[in-house]
Amino acid sequence: MATHRTAAPATSRVPGRLGAWDGLRKWRKQLTVPQFTVVTGLLVIACGTLLLASPLCSLESVGLWEALFTVTSAITVTGLSIIDVGAELTPLGQGVLAGLILTGGLGLMAITPFLQGFVQGRSGLRQRLDRGRSLDEFGVGGIGPTFHSILRTASWVMATGTVILFCFGFSDIRDPGQRLWASLFHCISAYNNAGFGLWSDNLVHYKGNAVVNGVIGSLIVIGGIGWRVTNELWSRRGQLGGLRQLGGLRQPGKLRHLSLHTRLVLRSTAILIALGALGLLITEQFAPDGVVASLNIWEKLQVTLFQSITTRTAGFNTVPLSISTLSDAGLLLMIALMFIGASPGGTGGGIKTTTFAILMGATRSTLEGRSDVVIRRRQIPGELVLKAVGVTLASGLFVLLMTLLLGLGPTTGGVATAQAFTFVEKLFTCMSAFATVGLDVGVTANLNRWGQLVLIVGMFAGRLGVILLLSALYGRRPPSRVGYPREDVLI
Repeated sequence: MATHRTAAPATSRVPGRLGAWDGLRKWRKQLTVPQFTVVTGLLVIACGTLLLASPLCSLESVGLWEALFTVTSAITVTGLSIIDVGAELTPLGQGVLAGLILTGGLGLMAITPFLQGFVQGRSGLRQRLDRGRSLDEFGVGGIGPTFHSILRTASWVMATGTVILFCFGFSDIRDPGQRLWASLFHCISAYNNAGFGLWSDNLVHYKGNAVVNGVIGSLIVIGGIGWRVTNELWSRRGQLGGLRQLGGLRQPGKLRHLSLHTRLVLRSTAILIALGALGLLITEQFAPDGVVASLNIWEKLQVTLFQSITTRTAGFNTVPLSISTLSDAGLLLMIALMFIGASPGGTGGGIKTTTFAILMGATRSTLEGRSDVVIRRRQIPGELVLKAVGVTLASGLFVLLMTLLLGLGPTTGGVATAQAFTFVEKLFTCMSAFATVGLDVGVTANLNRWGQLVLIVGMFAGRLGVILLLSALYGRRPPSRVGYPREDVLI
């Protein structure tokens, strides 16, 4: 009894602390998947900012603001930077940056549902379905095995690329340790579609190196198409008759073994890469002082193909990018490629290739007088068509809003950079930030804090997706069971 009497007052001394802790636990368990994703992303960015700004990771020139921008760009796998990564970050800082790229690239959408299931413990069928959808997996399988499979696939792909770059790509780097780290860092950045480089000119020095262009470009594509597609290709390699037959998309009989999602991703990716390369070759070849005009034919093909691949998802560049080195037609083409972006479940951004394919399918059905959307002899559900329209419209409006905010007042950061940016430069930079591409035409580092804040918000919103971000802010409303009379309007 004495023990009980002495323990009771001790417990009553901190009722406020216990109440606050219980309230925090209750609030944490009530978070939806979108809200948990946003909160987790902000916490990772905050912790990463403090770590990267420490003297162990960076020089004195990197303050909290520079660290915040860089960490946000890394977590959202964008690649925009206002510091020189190779010169202003210590080896530990570069390692931290690579770790942040991995965290964001292997999927903020994949990591946070796994964490939510671990923190909350029990989860019902609806929660498992929501987490499955956020992983772009159409089922109710466990998150743990899926996440481990993603890690294994990414590790094998990045390790293979590192070995090739170390042995054949970066052969001009004499020091073996530096060459190994450069190979590993750029493979991490490429597979996760981040676009960060260790050199101030990115990969301009290697524009004629077929190994570097081939390895980096392949990693970008593999990371951009998503784990679900690569997993399906590997698991059904026997039905496809080997990679040799799959490589030429001319065998529809082989491709029928694949799901419609995988077929759309592969065809859309191949078509966009080819059209982008051809378009850039045409626009820059005949442009006055074009960046490819002075190159030989082999270098022209490498540069345009590589830029077509990286423009949609990654942000590496093998030629200098600015409004003076690229034509307006080339910049407009690159803006369109950035807006489409990578594929669902991949490490890139944009509205996604499947969204673009559904919109094209809807346009074709409209021209043919169909009342439903049919792609590859498969009918697309109406809710998916509405979602594709909503994602495209919301994303386009968000980029226009970013461009509008970037044009409010002076946006340059000092007397030395007092020149005004053109509308094309602002639109290109905002699209690059929202689509998490990371290509820069010399604008980002010359913006003031307001302009860079606009890009920070755009990168975070673009990585999460506008629809998911709105769901986190407003919550998910139950579907209405009220029916309304129909009435036609003119279109």
